[in-house]
Order: sequence, then structure tokens, then C-alpha cells
Amino acid sequence: MKDKLKDFFAHQFESKLIDEIVKVGKVKFYREGEHLMSVGDKISFFPFLLRGVFKVLSEDDAGNEVVLYFLERGDTCACVFINSLSEVKSCIRVVAETDSEVILIDVDHFDEWMVKYKSFRHYVLESYNLRLKEMIEAIDTLAFKKMDQRLLKYLHDKVQVLRVTTLNTTHQDIAYDLNTSRVVVSRLLKQLENEGKIKLKRNRIEIFDI
Repeated sequence: MKDKLKDFFAHQFESKLIDEIVKVGKVKFYREGEHLMSVGDKISFFPFLLRGVFKVLSEDDAGNEVVLYFLERGDTCACVFINSLSEVKSCIRVVAETDSEVILIDVDHFDEWMVKYKSFRHYVLESYNLRLKEMIEAIDTLAFKKMDQRLLKYLHDKVQVLRVTTLNTTHQDIAYDLNTSRVVVSRLLKQLENEGKIKLKRNRIEIFDI
């Protein structure tokens, strides 16, 4: 675990903090599609993402979901901090987009580390700042952008976070993430293909220019 932590976190955390994480942290593996957290869960940990990608979704009372943002290596989820500190149940769902590896830390260490380690405070505040910007962007996208613009942003974000040029996904999976119909997604993807921005294949989308 220590080698994996140093691989990405050594430039952010003091060596003593890394030693503490190694001492109290638990490594857990998540396969694609598995939930790190579900709506209504009681939060007892905060995560450090060592490998892979997670998507964070919001869910309404009817069970409809929409992707808010993605988490990648080196990230944590600020919503976890908020929910754990206020002792409320999770209002988000966090799902592995790829096979992933996470270090889970009991929330009891949060207050202590915030006081004890300057680097941890900076990490948490920067995570809050980044997630807030992404939440505002997600709200702006949902409120003001048409579905074709939302689809473009979704494809752009996935390509960036996965660091690939080909997405292995179905039209129905995209429709679920955007809370729209498969027919709408298929029509808009075909339009993007006609514009030369993507190439559609069976359960794959090659990205050229978005």
C-alpha cells in the first residue's frame, strides 16, 4: 500500500501522514459496476482512489439518476466528508466506472488529521473547491444546455478521465447516465458521427474531435 500511496500522494502528503494512512487504511477493490456508496447509506469512511474511475450520480425520488462528475486516481469525494461530518445519510451514488482500487479511512481520523497535517487540510479544501466547481457546472449543464451539448460534455469528460479515445459503452448506458431515452442518444450520436466527430461501432464509440 505504501508504494502505491507514494506513487501518487508523495507530492501532496507528508511522509508521516502516509505512514498513518498505511497503518489505519483498508484497501478494497471494486469491479466495474460495483457501488462504493449508495443513496441512503450511512457514511463511516472516506476514500483515497488509487486506481480506476468512479462516477458520482444524483437520484430523485422516482429513482431517476444523472451523472454529476467523475472521480479518478488521486481523488476523494468531498460529499463523503460533508455527509460523514454532519452524520447524515448519503444523498449520492458512487459507482465504479472501471475496475478500481481504493483506500478506505475511518471517518474518526478526519478531525485529527485536519488539525495535525497541513497537507491533508489543503487536500480536503482543494477537493471541496473542485467538487463545488463540478457541481455548479453540472447544474448549469442540466438547467441551461440542450441534450446535444450535455452529450458532448459527457463524452468529453469520460474521454479525459479514462484517458482513452475509444469508449466501450452502449447507447442505453449513456441514456441512463444522462437521464434521457436511448432513442435520443442514438439520434444525437449519429449526428456527431455525420459531423466526423465520432465513429460508432457495436458497443463502442471512437472519439475523433469533441
